[in-house]
Amino acid sequence: MKLPKLIPAVLAAMSVAAAAPLLAAEGGDAAAGEKKKSMCAGCHGIPGYHTVFPEVYKVPKLGGQHPAYIVQALKAYKSGARDHASMRAIAASLSERDMADLAAYYGSSAAKAAAK
Repeated sequence: MKLPKLIPAVLAAMSVAAAAPLLAAEGGDAAAGEKKKSMCAGCHGIPGYHTVFPEVYKVPKLGGQHPAYIVQALKAYKSGARDHASMRAIAASLSERDMADLAAYYGSSAAKAAAK
């Protein structure tokens, strides 16, 4: 096997794998995500909110976040790669479609305006 011919194929496969979360987020429906946001708004929708479980920290805003980042974060919570008990439980209840819809909503201009 010739190594130089294998490198472009490996790089192409890696590019497709890296782009998968972005493509999933771009396929989301912001209007559907707005209807699903109630589970997020209890913490992420309160300006300056600090949680006390499992430790005290400032809860990040979701409005204006890049959709691909939101999908990746939710998948990481669901798989256990990111460790936060509340977020893991919420992410476990989400389908990939739910994640994409929420990401599309929070990445939309409406959510960005609401986050200000």
